[in-house]
Amino acid sequence: MKFRSLPVGRLAVPFLALSGLGVMAYTVIAGDKSFPVAPPLSQPARSPFANTVAGAGLVEASTENIVVGTSLPGTVERVAVKVGERVEKGAPLFVLDTRQANAEVASREAALDVAAKRVPETAALLAEAEFQLGQVQGLDDNRAVSREEVRRRETAAATSRARLASAEAGVTAARADLAAARTALARLTVCAPVAGEILQVNVRPGEFLAGGQSAPVVLGETRTLHVRVDIDENEAWRVIQGSRARASLKGNAAIATELKWVRAEPLVVPKKSLTGDSSERVDTRVLQVLFSFERGKLPVYVGQQMDVFIEARPVASGKS
Repeated sequence: MKFRSLPVGRLAVPFLALSGLGVMAYTVIAGDKSFPVAPPLSQPARSPFANTVAGAGLVEASTENIVVGTSLPGTVERVAVKVGERVEKGAPLFVLDTRQANAEVASREAALDVAAKRVPETAALLAEAEFQLGQVQGLDDNRAVSREEVRRRETAAATSRARLASAEAGVTAARADLAAARTALARLTVCAPVAGEILQVNVRPGEFLAGGQSAPVVLGETRTLHVRVDIDENEAWRVIQGSRARASLKGNAAIATELKWVRAEPLVVPKKSLTGDSSERVDTRVLQVLFSFERGKLPVYVGQQMDVFIEARPVASGKS
């Protein structure tokens, strides 16, 4: 009895298939391992209240962040402040080019000097005209002087009075022009509207500012800070006026502070401050609630986000 041997090529295909299945099984088994979950860098913040409304808060100055600009276009001549510096109300922040304004003030001062010197001149002419008129008005005999002469002297006196009034009005106008020129010069020095800390300086000497289109300096009072909390409109009814609240830093819940109620904005607005949460919708409307706290030595900065928990009405109280 004879046996036929199978060709080697026909045996290779099943062998390769079985080898592939083995490799695949090994890969699946080797990859099916459980790895330990990495612990978070910091524990998430927790609410200290039994009933709470949570929201993302944005730190701002207690005066709000004041963007100080100028309505006048011009080249910056000097910047008088640095970031982090504290300034008093009325302190200069930056100065625009003052050369043209100084020239205008000098011109107006000269015009005022000229106008002021015309007043005694016209006053002297008026005194002379009134003296001449008095000479003819006091005569007992009206025939001593013709009517035409009396009329001429009356007209001269009236003209002198008008010229004196015009000269005095010219002084008033020159003073007003000088005051306007000095005001224009003063407007080139932009000053702090309130006392506070310089948060940003976005301008350098030599730069051109287009009036009303830039934010050269941002300042605000930072010894006391505010937290502006966005509360979803669906939970706005739960917020209690004057309620307690607590805030902690994002990334370190151990750094926390008690908050003091300031106010709730009466207008519900579209949400602008986004936290990066994947479930967050940009069309959400929010109630903005403001709280304050003393900065002290807390490592908190204006513009930073905080997790805020507000004591609120229980959800069950909203059911009928």
